[in-house]
Amino acid sequence: MLKRTAALPLLAAALLGASACGSSSSSSSSSSSTASSSASAGGTAAPEGGAALAADAKSAATGDIPDTQNFLTLNAPHLRVSMLYPEGWTVQESAGGASIKDKNNLVRITLSHGSPPTTASVQAQLAALKQSTPSLTPGTVQSITLKSGPAVKATYTTQSAPNPVTGKQVTLMVDHYVLSKGGRLATVELGTPKGVDNVDAYKRMIESFKWQ
Repeated sequence: MLKRTAALPLLAAALLGASACGSSSSSSSSSSSTASSSASAGGTAAPEGGAALAADAKSAATGDIPDTQNFLTLNAPHLRVSMLYPEGWTVQESAGGASIKDKNNLVRITLSHGSPPTTASVQAQLAALKQSTPSLTPGTVQSITLKSGPAVKATYTTQSAPNPVTGKQVTLMVDHYVLSKGGRLATVELGTPKGVDNVDAYKRMIESFKWQ
């Protein structure tokens, strides 16, 4: 059974490149599952700006989610959202979101309030992220429809700092979704190292997102 931590701030450290190895020791019980705390899954990324997801230079490009993977449901009553996530991944909740990680796979949910997203607003969001994360390379931005309703999906990549021993860098590929309902916004980012195929699992996760 996993352990889930009590609400802790999701802090961005060194553009989140180093943050994938941090951890916290406090914990509390949960009705659905519990997960050990780790601040490493990234900092708060509100739709109007924030830190981009970034890979950990110490991590190799590992983390394929097997087809037989069991999923649990992240139920966050104070956030009023839920979403599936792979069993065994580390979960951290805060007052404004949640982060979920395993190896160098990073998933982050950030809740805020605002107007429904548009392709233009999300493009502006990525442009702002690039200002603070020069390695960020934005991809396509498009309006889509998920089971939870209309959304805007963007993609981007970021690179870790060079590994201090090998000098190698890890590229993180990120699916960036902005969803809305009744003045509420959810930014959901699902990052995986380049060379790791988590397309089907990540699609299942984002399609399972529900407002409560």
